[in-house]
Amino acid sequence: MNRTEKEKMLAGELYRPGSPELAADEAANKAWIARYNASGAQPVAERHALLSEHFGHVGKGAVVRPPFFCDCGYNIFVGDNVFLNFNCVILDIMPVRIGDRTQIGPAVQIYAADHPRDAATRRDGLEFGRPVTIGNDVWIGGGAIILPGISIGDGAVIGAGSVVTRDVAPHAIVGGNPAKPLGKGGQTQG
Repeated sequence: MNRTEKEKMLAGELYRPGSPELAADEAANKAWIARYNASGAQPVAERHALLSEHFGHVGKGAVVRPPFFCDCGYNIFVGDNVFLNFNCVILDIMPVRIGDRTQIGPAVQIYAADHPRDAATRRDGLEFGRPVTIGNDVWIGGGAIILPGISIGDGAVIGAGSVVTRDVAPHAIVGGNPAKPLGKGGQTQG
């Protein structure tokens, strides 16, 4: 059975992003982003409803401050009371899961999209992705970049401007480029 390019994308396999099905998804996402980013003056409840219509899951009390940018939307899953500040970018060709009570600073970039390391494969226009998982009670400082395939454990802290190239253990504090352990944070309450 031949799978569609979207099915390949969602499976984390090499796929061609220009297929008609993915082009239609891209057009729908662009229209939604324009609506969402124009909603800044609307009450939080109305913005939450817009998120719920487009994201894979939106927990109660979740806030995403516009402007916001993403690839698909339907591969973003945010828990309860998650907060994303202005100008965040999520390249969600694979699932991006953000746990309850996680706070994400302005201009944070989360990449599930990746590219082959082989130049000939890239030249053929093929791409792939790897999911990103961010636990509960995580704090990600402004301007941080989370690379494809990364898991960040519960209660971790990512310093502002850090580039996270490896998994982060629960309650670890990391910073720098590439992000390195800086210590261990306290246990969270609740």
